[in-house]
Amino acid sequence: MQTLIFLQAAGGGMSSTIMPFFWIAIFAVMYFFMIRPQMRRQKEQNQFSASLEKGREVVTASGMLGRINKVEGDILTLEVANKVYIRMTKSAVSKELTEQVYGKEAKQGPVETQD
Repeated sequence: MQTLIFLQAAGGGMSSTIMPFFWIAIFAVMYFFMIRPQMRRQKEQNQFSASLEKGREVVTASGMLGRINKVEGDILTLEVANKVYIRMTKSAVSKELTEQVYGKEAKQGPVETQD
């Protein structure tokens, strides 16, 4: 006759109570280091897009530089060279690239062009 002996690991007592706190801590770290900064950057980009006005020099997300010639709702007309205009959406203008190229004190307001 055979006798079967089943061995079990010790009860999870302490680890089963710590596990929910571990998952909450992981979520909190992800929120404060990933989600919250991204929400802040998106809010700043939206405010920047809303403040765009004629004469301001900007950089698009694709790297094109130009001066805003006309604002029609969500559509901008950029002057990229002397009498060369392109139309694009406000969301195509990058706040980060504009500040990187022109600084925070970028030229704003009406600027006279050479004809």
